[in-house]
Amino acid sequence: MGPLAGIKIIDMTSVLMGPYATQILGDMGADVIKVEAPDGDVTRQIAPSRNPGMGAIYLNANRNKRSICLDLKQPAGRETLLKLAANADVLVYNIRPQAMRRLGLDYETLAAINPRLVYAGLFGFGQGGPYAAKPAYDDLIQGASVMSALIARAGDGTPRYVPTAVADRVVGLAAVGAICATLVNRDRTGLGQQVDIPMFETMVGFVLGDHLGGLTFEPPIGGGGYPRQLSPDRRPYRTSDGYVCALIYTDKQWTSFLEAIGQAELPERDPRFANFANRSANIDHVYGELSRIFLERSTAGWLELLERADIPSMPMHDFDSVLEDPHLRETGFFQMVDHPTEGKLRTMRLAADWSRTPAEITRLQPSKGEDGVAILREAGFSEDEIKELAAEHALLTPERNDAAAAG
Repeated sequence: MGPLAGIKIIDMTSVLMGPYATQILGDMGADVIKVEAPDGDVTRQIAPSRNPGMGAIYLNANRNKRSICLDLKQPAGRETLLKLAANADVLVYNIRPQAMRRLGLDYETLAAINPRLVYAGLFGFGQGGPYAAKPAYDDLIQGASVMSALIARAGDGTPRYVPTAVADRVVGLAAVGAICATLVNRDRTGLGQQVDIPMFETMVGFVLGDHLGGLTFEPPIGGGGYPRQLSPDRRPYRTSDGYVCALIYTDKQWTSFLEAIGQAELPERDPRFANFANRSANIDHVYGELSRIFLERSTAGWLELLERADIPSMPMHDFDSVLEDPHLRETGFFQMVDHPTEGKLRTMRLAADWSRTPAEITRLQPSKGEDGVAILREAGFSEDEIKELAAEHALLTPERNDAAAAG
């Protein structure tokens, strides 16, 4: 029973940003009801997969949920959702607010039915500006939030995207915090409210917290950008046989490092290494010299030396080696589960730990609509009402999904 046990969430999200957020809420114990359109969440189709509709990205963002498949464009499907929301604590969506309004699922409509509802929207842009109705994806937001320009400045001048959906996941994490805070306020006041979590504003704040730099001041004191993070040699250090990750940061760490490699006199010879301020002012030279020094030993040799000198260091993992990391193995981060249709799956537990209400995997990833009938029964729908919804194609059950796929 996680810390959110007893909280019911209507999850109207798809792809990654929203499902990632609601998976975390489900890991924390919330009852998450994933509402899927007739075609299902598109990430179900992203390979690799053992079976259709159960792709790896879907599996890694949709545990601890139940699935119901509703056609919300049909009046009966919409009315079904409204009945589910009437007794829910949270409704989460990640389509544009304009689309929610066209569906008749705007905040005013939902709040009239359930004044305690937390109505959480994850979408591209804040609704007070000219971008309000624009679509947004992770790639677009990375570029617009200065992230791609930073990569160009730190590299060969070519702007690129970070090779992971960093905007989706950062905004998903921001949504978890916003939703939990709104639930606390609801429990204090008795009233829910609308909470918007826009991608653009969230990511601009995320990036510029480090890089607003001299533009923090008015008039500006120089330009933006944190020189240490933009140094071209700020990267895993190449060793004689591989790479190692190390950060020699404080004066104490530099003293220990230079003593360990037999160059304790370096700050006397080169004042650029003398103290934190000097190293910061000459960071490109400092990192360049470190890049040369690290070539002189093997990865294993460096990791042993850095550990003895109490210098922060880690191996540079790849997909294979991270699975064998001794710390992750000891903490049980990777877990093997037996999925009823997908066989053995490797999953990653929620990193946070609670002393009394630990987060657990209580439900494995659902097939499309597999829990719909049970969810409606719990909500008070009669068997005849459920059959009528299925007959009208407002509710898609697994059997009807199979028939549609075969046709």
